[in-house]
Amino acid sequence: QVHLVESGGGSVQAGGSLRLSCAASTYASNCMGWFRQAPGKEREGVATIYTDGGSTYYADSVKGRFTISQDKVKKTMYLQMDSLKPEDNAMYYCVELLFSPCEGLRADGPDDWGQGTQVTVAT
Repeated sequence: QVHLVESGGGSVQAGGSLRLSCAASTYASNCMGWFRQAPGKEREGVATIYTDGGSTYYADSVKGRFTISQDKVKKTMYLQMDSLKPEDNAMYYCVELLFSPCEGLRADGPDDWGQGTQVTVAT
């Protein structure tokens, strides 16, 4: 089973930026991604990337503000978050999808989850 470790979360003012990182013990899945969960809400897909080819997919709420990327040599995935808004407040999770497609950002897609990193956006 893959071991996923997120880092880079923290507190930032609205309009600011954060860069999340996810270090994976192995990097051989079909798709990697970021999901998030705000208090009282269900988990939702934020962004995903095919490990081969690098095609990316984003939730409408973050398009144009967030960028997902990967460094396969380092077995690390990133999420650059710009123009952060209070509604981006959530625990952010690195996920691995072994066979499911990246498209759709389905909450039942991931097979493995990291422990999460908190992102707090202050007004």
